[in-house]
Amino acid sequence: MSRLFLAPMEGLVDEVMRATLTEAAPYDACVTEFARVAGSALPAKFFTRIAPELHTRSRTAAGTPVKVQLLGSDPGRLAESALTLAQLAPAGIDLNFGCPAPTVNRHRGGAVLLDEPELLHRILLAVRAAVPPSMPVTAKMRLGMRDTSRALEAACALADGGAGELVVHARTKEDGYRPPAHWPWIARIAEAVSVPVIANGEVWTLDDYRRCRSESGRCDVMLGRGAVADPFLVERIRAAQAGAVVRSHDEDWSRLHPLIERFWARVLDKVEPRHAPGRLKQWLNLLRRHYAQAGLLYDAIRPLRDPAAVSNVLQQAVVLA
Repeated sequence: MSRLFLAPMEGLVDEVMRATLTEAAPYDACVTEFARVAGSALPAKFFTRIAPELHTRSRTAAGTPVKVQLLGSDPGRLAESALTLAQLAPAGIDLNFGCPAPTVNRHRGGAVLLDEPELLHRILLAVRAAVPPSMPVTAKMRLGMRDTSRALEAACALADGGAGELVVHARTKEDGYRPPAHWPWIARIAEAVSVPVIANGEVWTLDDYRRCRSESGRCDVMLGRGAVADPFLVERIRAAQAGAVVRSHDEDWSRLHPLIERFWARVLDKVEPRHAPGRLKQWLNLLRRHYAQAGLLYDAIRPLRDPAAVSNVLQQAVVLA
């Protein structure tokens, strides 16, 4: 059976979304949005703010292990931050070398470091040495900045530095999130390193998963936006692997709508009322890719700014369902 992971997605998958998606389907683990290490090492309170699951044995309410991701370019500060984080007992520490955001890259974070394999190696050595041997340390990378010319060198630098696993997003920084993902490159990287490699990028459906697995040669896959757009994608994959019946999206709406309501309640508990509707609209906008009913909800909620009005629409949808 494949291991299936929920990807870190800045501005999309916080603890609210992690709780919701891991309630919907059984992931092997998930990873937080990145904690950016810049001018100084990060304090413990920063980590518990972005990963409140650290208060509950680093697990979501559904029991899914939560790794915490660090981003930065200074080996010493990353190591110091990792040591502080390790004392909070996360399920693991992940290092981000995949973020394509221009603001992050301009400040020497994320995918820009793939042009500096020597620095990647020093970062991994420093973090690995700073934390207990029992603490998993992993890394997430892309295929490069503008091209794939240093992809193998970067992957080997990370693995040789002490990364216990690599997640490979099969696109360059310049590719952004534009399809296609270049899954055969993941197979090349897996042949070059001696640690497990997890495939990532452009898996939206069960058929995508099958093609990704075939072209990458990897059994283990990390799901990103595809998992947010279809909260039961993991369940579909596991059902297909077991030879069981794969449910249709229409059949799943009766389960998805209560999940949306619980997500909305969690959002209201977390953010200021003026920001809450935007969070729900963001998710519904992705959900309507597969669920016609989510599209109808999105159209009804899109012009609304008042949380009470949004709640009324959700309640009316329950009556109509």
